[in-house]
Amino acid sequence: MQRRSIFIKTTLAALALATIAGTALAQGYPNKVIKLQIPFAPGGTTDIIGRVIAEPLGKALGQTVVVENRAGGGGVVGATELARATPDGYTLGMATVSTTAANPAINAKIPYNTLTDFTPIINIAATPNILAVHPSFPAKNFKEFLAEVKKSPGKYSFSSSGTGTIAHLQMELFKNLNATFITHIPYRGSGPALNDTVAGQVNMIFDNLPSALPFVLQKRLVPIAIAAPQRIAALPDVPTFKELGLEPVNRMAYYGLTAPKGLPRDVVDKINAATKKALEDPAVRKRIEDTGSLVIGNTPEQFAEQIKAEYEVYKKVVTSAKLTLE
Repeated sequence: MQRRSIFIKTTLAALALATIAGTALAQGYPNKVIKLQIPFAPGGTTDIIGRVIAEPLGKALGQTVVVENRAGGGGVVGATELARATPDGYTLGMATVSTTAANPAINAKIPYNTLTDFTPIINIAATPNILAVHPSFPAKNFKEFLAEVKKSPGKYSFSSSGTGTIAHLQMELFKNLNATFITHIPYRGSGPALNDTVAGQVNMIFDNLPSALPFVLQKRLVPIAIAAPQRIAALPDVPTFKELGLEPVNRMAYYGLTAPKGLPRDVVDKINAATKKALEDPAVRKRIEDTGSLVIGNTPEQFAEQIKAEYEVYKKVVTSAKLTLE
């Protein structure tokens, strides 16, 4: 009985000290440079959104926010590094559907638990996805595209930001729903994937709209279909996957801030509030919206629910379509 009493007192004392330490951290936070890790190579949508928010976030927090790219494994390398970082608010990461839902849903060997190893802070933006082909591809609309890939299984290839990413899984789902075979060519991010697709080394790409849109507008890529709630103003003639009877593929991506698990709530609230303040700037909102993205800016709880819901969706997709990494 005495031992139990000592144990309880020791536990309560430890919790009290942790609370005091967390409060002290929050009161002094931030007092040095903050790292924002991007789990993909430069040039992709995650990188674009991350760099748009970094400077105004730093201004709102009163410290510099430095962007660092940690590419590899479809976002897994960067996400793993974030999960192992100290939860002090000085290492943040850009969370995407690829790192928190799609890849964990298909890859059982991922060294982190997407639902327990991170502290969700805020969802910055949501963006449509797009299927586009190189101008040399013998199809300029969805009907022609589907007929061509069905006629020649295995002849064509598609690029993505990496194995297990949202782009990879959505294209695999598309293939499954249409009984087609197109070879997957994974890259270390959308930037390199776009470069090779625009150069004609790969026939097509499934990508987030912000990174692909400039090439589409320059007519260096031909849009086939969009994953979005409705057609977008920049590409009014391009149908959504829902319109084409492919609603399971019609999912948008998200881009938010997370930290390692255990980040004190006061620090979470500071970063959340600072991000919302940054998103109130009309210039910042315009830069995000000009990419075709929607500004979100929600609560940590709402973002946590989004991550959980998206993970469950892709887990069902992987199971029902029998998708594997082999």
